[in-house]
Amino acid sequence: MLDLTVNLHTLGFESGLGENEKELLFLRARSAGLNICGCAHATFLCKLAHSLREIIKRRAANGDSLASERDDDSGLCVGILGMGHIGKQMLLSLLETTEIKPSHIKISTRRPETAVEFTQRGIECYFDNRKLAAWANVLFLCCLPSHLPKVCADLHSHLPKYCFVYSFISAVPVNRLAKLLGHNFILKPQYDFVAFDAADMWLAQSHLPMALKDPIMVQASCPLAMSGGISLGWKWVYGVLYTLLNICTSASLGSGDALTLINDLFQLKGQHTVKFSAQSYVNSSYASGLIPDE
Repeated sequence: MLDLTVNLHTLGFESGLGENEKELLFLRARSAGLNICGCAHATFLCKLAHSLREIIKRRAANGDSLASERDDDSGLCVGILGMGHIGKQMLLSLLETTEIKPSHIKISTRRPETAVEFTQRGIECYFDNRKLAAWANVLFLCCLPSHLPKVCADLHSHLPKYCFVYSFISAVPVNRLAKLLGHNFILKPQYDFVAFDAADMWLAQSHLPMALKDPIMVQASCPLAMSGGISLGWKWVYGVLYTLLNICTSASLGSGDALTLINDLFQLKGQHTVKFSAQSYVNSSYASGLIPDE
């Protein structure tokens, strides 16, 4: 599509800004970067969880020692609570960059009629937070902070034990959210900002799924080596690893099988590769007393 505003600076976003306002323009790039990184990391986690469940399903079908799951539970069920800007971006990311089927994604929003374009693609949309929580393996909280008390009141004591809650609500810390929900299987990314000369790179892609396929954006948003001026702490990485372990636990796998699958998932097979062990998750004294089936 032809952009008719190219080189017409008077029609640009910055043309009506004063000098003091122009000093805040960096916030546009920062906001775009948070949007891309937030959805990229959440999508990456979904890919890992989906792949792990598929591995469990395949090995169970082959009749090995791993516990089998019911057929209706084999696919990763993803629920999105809230269909504002971040909810829609998260949904597009899942649809266009993962192998999760539309039938395994459901939405709860106060205005289901605004999601017609997604229901036409096979996604079920309704307004029932408890129903969504009872169904989902992964639940994304994408509501506004002002709506959180009502949402938590709906969900309190209705979240299944192994339902993983991923919060995009930056204003509410995890400890507070855990109390409001009566649930402790929660992960919330904590982003920090560092000096970066080329922060405007985040504005180069306006379509999120395209940004997630751009090699430059992928490299800049890598959780372990973020080079785009936005930093994500190691606590998020630890949270991801414990999430994968909990998925194995929910499938009634012993510690030995769970560690084998997680190492296989990350392809930790090289001669000089350090694999995950029981000591990676618990202290040495406790790990020494574990048996493979425990």
